[in-house]
Amino acid sequence: MDVLSDVVTAARAGLPHSARMLRTAPFGRSLPATGGAGFHAVLRGTAWLIPPDGDPIPLGTGDVVFLPRGGAHGLADSPSTPLTGASPAVPRSGPGRGTAPAGDGDTAPAGGAGPATVILCGAYLLDRSRAHPLLEELPEIVHLGTGAGRHPGLGSAAGLLGEELERSRPGSDAMVPALLDVLLLQILRAWLDERAGDGATTTGWSAALHDPAVAAALRAIHGEPGRRWSVEELGRHAGLSRAAFARRFTSLVGRPPLAYLTWWRMSVAARLLHDSDAPSSAVAARVGYASEFAFAHAFKRAYGLPPGAYRRRERVRAGE
Repeated sequence: MDVLSDVVTAARAGLPHSARMLRTAPFGRSLPATGGAGFHAVLRGTAWLIPPDGDPIPLGTGDVVFLPRGGAHGLADSPSTPLTGASPAVPRSGPGRGTAPAGDGDTAPAGGAGPATVILCGAYLLDRSRAHPLLEELPEIVHLGTGAGRHPGLGSAAGLLGEELERSRPGSDAMVPALLDVLLLQILRAWLDERAGDGATTTGWSAALHDPAVAAALRAIHGEPGRRWSVEELGRHAGLSRAAFARRFTSLVGRPPLAYLTWWRMSVAARLLHDSDAPSSAVAARVGYASEFAFAHAFKRAYGLPPGAYRRRERVRAGE
């Protein structure tokens, strides 16, 4: 089982959306905070990301910046360009795609008469109540470069998404959301690889997924969350003794093995309650509970509501 794919699936809440925008210098927009996660990818030209605190970040062709908590920021051709009033970070139109408002498309660039910059902007709708610790570990701003052959998969995903958003073609309504998912996974891969490559990270999820022993145990848990795992059995998957495995897992993941197992079971149950009509008894069995009562008690402890009430609340939120 692919742990990274599970991380994204567990937190997803609705379709992502995006837009391809052309700006000519000077340009500067103030973008408000959102409830999800946002990104910008520079396909051509240069720009600056202006955080509310800290130094402006220069962005060149091929650069991708990811804001996992959707913080407010500005986007401009220069740090000295004034930012206009707040506007939605990504105009929305149709499944997965955005259509820029008047004056914002490739045929009518917004800004002045200076050099042009083409930027992909997008947002992912995430349920913070089901956010995986890996996502919580991300900094407020993740800046990734794809120049000099770095992260070729990330650059390819951004390029393909840009092509689909540039013009509507048969299949685009299915292609764009799929490419947005691919882009998010490539962003997370690139960040994990950079964290592992700098040699400074010895704990946390970036270290856990690059540790063969702990990664093997995580794959086992994610592959069969309903199995009656013991620390000894997970240790055998990791190729370590019970005590050595428990210490290593807890140090990297931040929770003991069985505590993480329980947490992941509840995350899977929440997703099933949100996405399916399966009865509570079937959800309980799927995540390893023979007793529906025991499952309901564990779920309420994790989410503050029994399974049925949680499902009703999520459907009201989704407008169903």
